Amino acid sequence: MFTKFLNLETEKQDRIINAAIKEFAQKGYDKASTNEIVKEAEISKGLLFHYFGNKKLMYLFLFDYCYETIADEFYKKIDLAERDFFNRIRQAVLIKMDLLNKYPEIFKFIEEAYFEDSIDVKAELEKKIKELNDINLGKIYEGIDLSKFREDMDIKKILKIISYTFEKLSEEELQKAKLSPTHQIDYQKISKEAEEYFEVLTKAFYK
Repeated sequence: MFTKFLNLETEKQDRIINAAIKEFAQKGYDKASTNEIVKEAEISKGLLFHYFGNKKLMYLFLFDYCYETIADEFYKKIDLAERDFFNRIRQAVLIKMDLLNKYPEIFKFIEEAYFEDSIDVKAELEKKIKELNDINLGKIYEGIDLSKFREDMDIKKILKIISYTFEKLSEEELQKAKLSPTHQIDYQKISKEAEEYFEVLTKAFYK
């Protein structure tokens, strides 16, 4: 669908992507201006729609691009040979902090996408986010050493409890960010709070 855009030289692709990410991240889907995007990217509006078709398709392309960029680097860095579940999750938190510093604009775009309420893209985004979360959760759990968990409890229920705990922690922080003027997520605070939960959950569910 985006062959014409993907056939462009890398420098031009980057200019367009960076301009669009910046505009959508700062203003959200409805208020973002394609006029501002083409101005910053130094291309014509006709070319922008030639490459993407319309604003909605461009936005959804950017979401996929941003998510894949982060996911590719994340899975290159994380050691899935680490079979201790909590050590693996700790790795994930540290890697995410590192990627946040490396790609602040991309993370800002993804954060805003999670808050996006525009009826034009909300349904598609929710579907994409759910599918991606399910895929990534499966990868994070794959190959973990179940023998470290208590034998007097149902492993599936333990993993659900752990998952629900961190999902709720994430939801609370996202909600706080959504209500704040800047929509800024405090990843240092999340990392510290997650470590406190790691200690409690390890004591509760490991032998």
